[in-house]
Amino acid sequence: MTLLQDRVAVITGGAQGLGLAMARMFTEHGARVVLGDLDQKRLGAAVASLGGSATAGAAVCDVRRADQVQALLDLAVGSFGRLDVMVNNAGVTRDATMRTMTEEQFDDVIDIHLKGCWNGTRLAGAMMRERKSGSIVNMSSISGKVGMIGQTNYSAAKAGIVGLSKAAAKELAHHGVRVNAVQPGLIRTPMTEAMPQKAWDDKMTEIPMGRAGEPDEVAGAALFLASDLSSYMTGTVLEVTGGRLM
Repeated sequence: MTLLQDRVAVITGGAQGLGLAMARMFTEHGARVVLGDLDQKRLGAAVASLGGSATAGAAVCDVRRADQVQALLDLAVGSFGRLDVMVNNAGVTRDATMRTMTEEQFDDVIDIHLKGCWNGTRLAGAMMRERKSGSIVNMSSISGKVGMIGQTNYSAAKAGIVGLSKAAAKELAHHGVRVNAVQPGLIRTPMTEAMPQKAWDDKMTEIPMGRAGEPDEVAGAALFLASDLSSYMTGTVLEVTGGRLM
C-alpha cells in the first residue's frame, strides 16, 4: 500500500531518531518529505538515505523561530508543489529535579517543544486551510499524561501539546484540516538506551507488553494519522506505549 502517494510532508527534528523513522516510512508509502533540524550534517545524510533530492529536501530550522518554520514550509511547496502533512516532532530534554532545574533549562524545553509545536501548527494550518485539506501530527509523550520525576519542564510541554492539538483541531476542522497527537512511551533509541540500567528496568516493570517500543512503531502511528485511514479523526491522542501507565 502507498498511503501517502504523491503527498508532501514536513517533519521537524527529522534528521535522526523518531523523525527520521517517520520520514523513512512516509517515503516508503509514496510521500516526498522535507526535514527540518538544527544538525546540518545529519540533515544531509538523512536526505541521502531517503533517496536524494527527488524524494527529500531539508533545511536547518530552529522551531522557536517562526520565520525559519515558515521557510521550511515554503521549501516544501517550492520543491514539491504542495503541503499535505506537518509533523511537529522537534524536541530536547533538560532533565533535573524541580529543586535544581534552572530557568534556562525550563525555558529551553518549553520553547522548543511547546512554542515550536505552536509555530508549526499555526503556520502549516494557515497554508492547509487555503487548500481545504491537510493533516497535522504533533508529538507529545506519555510524560505529558502522567508526569515524570525530573521532568517538570518536559511533562508540562508535552501536556501542553495535547491541549494545543485539541484547541487547534476545533479551530481547523471546518477548514478540512485535521490535528492529532501521538504519545510515545519507552521507545528504543540511542537516547533511552543511554539511561542507567536501573532507570530502564524500572520503566520496563510498568509495561504490560514487557518490552520497549521500536521507532517504526511510533512512525506507524504517525503514518496512520497522516493518511486517509484516519480521515474521521481529529483532536485525538494515540498512545504508543505497550500499555504502560494505562
